This record gives sequence, C-alpha cells and structure tokens, in this order.
Amino acid sequence: MTHDPAPHTYPSGIPKPNVEAPESRPEVMILTGMSGAGRTRAAAVLADLGWYVVDNLPPQMLANLVTMVGRDAGRKLAAVVDVRGGEFFQDLEVVIDDLQARDVSVSLIFLDASDATLVARFEEARRPHPLQEDGTILEGIAREREQLITVRERADHVIDTSSLNVHELRERLTQEVADETPRLNVNVQSFGFKYGTPADADFVADVRFLLNPHWVPELRPLTGLDAAVRDHVLSGDGAREFLDGYAQVIDGALHRYRAQDKGSVTIAVGCTGGKHRSVAMSEALSAELRDRGYSVRTTHRDRTK
Repeated sequence: MTHDPAPHTYPSGIPKPNVEAPESRPEVMILTGMSGAGRTRAAAVLADLGWYVVDNLPPQMLANLVTMVGRDAGRKLAAVVDVRGGEFFQDLEVVIDDLQARDVSVSLIFLDASDATLVARFEEARRPHPLQEDGTILEGIAREREQLITVRERADHVIDTSSLNVHELRERLTQEVADETPRLNVNVQSFGFKYGTPADADFVADVRFLLNPHWVPELRPLTGLDAAVRDHVLSGDGAREFLDGYAQVIDGALHRYRAQDKGSVTIAVGCTGGKHRSVAMSEALSAELRDRGYSVRTTHRDRTK
C-alpha cells in the first residue's frame, strides 16, 4: 500500500525548505522544455531583458531563491529547470503549486521542437541526449517527452523552435515576456588618432578635415566641451553637412542592429589629438541621436591628454 508523501516533503521525499515569505513578490519565470530546443539561447535573451537567470537549478531550491530575490523589489527571476536535474526534476509541479500558494507570480515557458529537428541539433553538436543512456538519440527524446507531458500541458507559453533561427527565437520570446523591445545602448566616444583607434569601435569617423581650434591661440587651451570651441568647429565648412549625413547613416544602421540581437554599439569619432574637433562632434552627434530616440552615452577618451 502506498501513502501520499508528508506535507513537509516533496514527492521525491526531499524535505521542503522552511523559508519566510519574500519581502516583495518577484515575478518568476520557469524556462523548461525539450533538450536541444533552445533553452540556453532563451536564457540569454531573458538575461538581456533584465531577468536574473539561474541555469540548471534544482526546483526544490526555488523557494529559497525567491525569498532572497524578493528582498530587491521589482526583481524578475528566471530559472532554467529541465531533465538534467534527474530525480529532482519530478518535484517541479509541486514547487510551482507551493510558490503560487505563497502568492508568488509564476509563469512557465516550454520550448519544444520536432524530433527530426532535435536529432539534427544533437548530431551537429556531437553531444548525447541527457536521457539517451546506451540507446539512440530518438530513444532519449522519447523518454524526455514522456516525462514532460504534464509539464507541457500546464505551460503558459509553448514555443516551437523547429523553424526559428536565433534572431526569430529572440523576437518570439520578447513578445511573450517583455512589455517593450530591449533598448539598444549607443556609446559615442571621441579619441585622438595619435593615441590609437579604440579597439571596440563598431564605427570610426575621421573628423580631421574640420577647422582645427589648435591653431587659434585663445581656443588651444580649451576643449570641445567649451562653447567657443564647439561653435568654431561646427561653423566650419562641411561640418553641419557631415553631422546630418553621418547621423542619418548611423540611424539606419542602428535600426538594423536591433534586429540582429546587438545590445550595444560604439561609435568612435577621431581627430588628431582627441581634444577639440572629435569632442565637439561627438557631443553634437550624441545630441542628434538622442533626438532620434536612442539611449546614448558619451565619453572622451583623450580629452585631457
């Protein structure tokens, strides 16, 4: 005769933790599904969206983690939980029920793919299926599907990744869990060519063709942050045309970067010493991009050299 497990234990027999209720109610996302369906990539997307992501977490530890994360109001927690956890995984649904009973908002995303797609991905990666044992990849997939039947049925979102590339998966996942598209961070940095080009620049603009304040005695000790230098540089022949044209080119490129999962772009603007022309143009370009709706951070690497 079998007996139901005691209320203070999980079905696996593992004791339930005695934890306090979280100070705030964090949003909890549980990411699970078939091995090879894209959980690693999906976890990276959630991290980019501002979630605190924990991978391969035994579900029994979720209550403690929720309590800890609950000390930071507004924090969102994402846990990747799957069959790699072995016998621990069988407690997942009870853990979810317990969290919901504590008034914790829990949602479940299940990633799936066709058997043929999963086989192809495992063969490409040259790794065995976690439930393959001494059999074939397909046998491992079949065992996993059987274990995940009830979990898939209670999922809030099921995403079939069979025909999705990494960019499409990001877009689909963002639509499911985010209120808005992740912000693209734009870094505009002035520099001096004589000190070397920034190694992390995605775009490099050379503004050494502009009027050089270095040759104006009263402007030489100033920098491009000073109004007199800024006005001198931007009033020169071709300065405004360059600014308008370059901002238009950058704007078009940034729109396309958003579609390619790039979260940060660095635009380097250089003159000879990095003190006058590049500083003034970097500030003007940053203002133009902010007017176009971008989040822009402006730095001046060589201004004080």
